[in-house]
Amino acid sequence: MSQYRLTLIRGDGIGPEVTQAARIVLDATGIDFEWMVVDAGAEVMEKSGTPLPADVVEAVRTSDAAIKGPITTPAGSGIRSVNVALRQALDLYANVRPARSLRGVRSRYDHIDVVVVRENTEDLYSGIEFEKHSPKAVEAIEMLMRLSGKKIFPGSGLAVKPISSEASERIARFAFEYARCNARRKVTAVHKANILKHTDGLFLEAARQVAAEYPDIEFEDRIVDNLCMQLVQKPEVFDVLVLPNLYGDIVSDLTAGLVGGLGVAPGANIGDRNAIFEAIHGSAPRYAGQNKVNPSALILSGALLLRYLGEQEAAGRVEQAVADVIAAGQKVTYDLAPAGVAPVGTRQMAEAIAAKVAA
Repeated sequence: MSQYRLTLIRGDGIGPEVTQAARIVLDATGIDFEWMVVDAGAEVMEKSGTPLPADVVEAVRTSDAAIKGPITTPAGSGIRSVNVALRQALDLYANVRPARSLRGVRSRYDHIDVVVVRENTEDLYSGIEFEKHSPKAVEAIEMLMRLSGKKIFPGSGLAVKPISSEASERIARFAFEYARCNARRKVTAVHKANILKHTDGLFLEAARQVAAEYPDIEFEDRIVDNLCMQLVQKPEVFDVLVLPNLYGDIVSDLTAGLVGGLGVAPGANIGDRNAIFEAIHGSAPRYAGQNKVNPSALILSGALLLRYLGEQEAAGRVEQAVADVIAAGQKVTYDLAPAGVAPVGTRQMAEAIAAKVAA
């Protein structure tokens, strides 16, 4: 049996619980994994002075793949996102977030099967910002007013939205390759090129150029606000969506909502050399240590990890086991338990899934 070296980043909040759940299920596949367990986040910063120690990045760089628990990102102030920093440090330029309906998960929709492919390295997530009234903001405002001829209020904070041909072309090509390799029928490029002509317009132009190389895959484009409406009205017409960074983050939460929420929404961050697999949901610190939360999203992220490694049969067993346990409704967490059925804990649900994987 092949052996793979996997890095497990435990995260914070509920991270240690859901990563342990995912590990239980992955080990149940019978594949021989060598695990390297590391930590990152706010708690690590108190000890090492950084939320992302160099040894964490190096562990991911030297492993076959990594699986990561959620890590808290303070809103508005404090440390910048460890998630974004990892993606940028390792050039994990493709964020893949499938949304697929599961029987037993409460939702207003059935038969959803949409994949969001999000550019992961630039756009407004580049972190190029200037604080209001700071000397750099004042200088930038003066320069931008001079270059654009447009007024900017002097108390403005600024953020820069870089969109490059190189990054746009490679994420578009990733989306089309994903569609071809996974027997998907269509790729939709999502943008706001009617307003942002030199950034989103560039993204759309790159997607159109790449689409011409894949005549076997249908291609279309949608303006992002219109896409959101159509996803709610007729989600069945969409298949693979490719988007710039910010829109991809927002739209992937929307598609997760179509299938019942973030608790069943897996994710992958993939580059040319490395990959990190993580759930979309946050760290939910108020539930930390309670053995309460749904581990399905990270377990399904583990199935994406297996597919990345080429272990298609094992990935199918994991996905089917998650679907079977949720559909049965007997050994599921509180958010999935049918009326009159007592919920189980995070670990107990993981063990039920693992038993089906190993059977």
